[in-house]
Amino acid sequence: MRVAKLESDQELLFATGLATPKVAEIEKINQVAVVFQSSSEFAVLYGTAHVLKDRALIDELWSEAWRIWFPGGKDDPNLCLLAVTPVSAEYWDSSGTEGLKYLYEGLKAIWQKRTPNSDDTQHGKVSL
Repeated sequence: MRVAKLESDQELLFATGLATPKVAEIEKINQVAVVFQSSSEFAVLYGTAHVLKDRALIDELWSEAWRIWFPGGKDDPNLCLLAVTPVSAEYWDSSGTEGLKYLYEGLKAIWQKRTPNSDDTQHGKVSL
């Protein structure tokens, strides 16, 4: 999924379908984890989720790219928003472990029968 909007109060909004398994799961347990990643950076937001059926907000956020999943457009009765309010986050940045340097360190560790140094990976946690 792609973030449809990031609210100023830190609420993330995603477009989704009312008939999807994730909506049924959230109605039972609203605790979620949202993962973002690039080739060497990762972030996880932990929080709570709820379903929004606000037609005015859906109209405001509508993207024609969504039509493939919602052929009825912004008025598709299956279209809703998934709102996630983060309470904590965790990130990893392993950009220092890329390329030839990492290959060299990995081979050296194998040769010396040890694990490679993970000093190049940054990790942190934050409460929101």
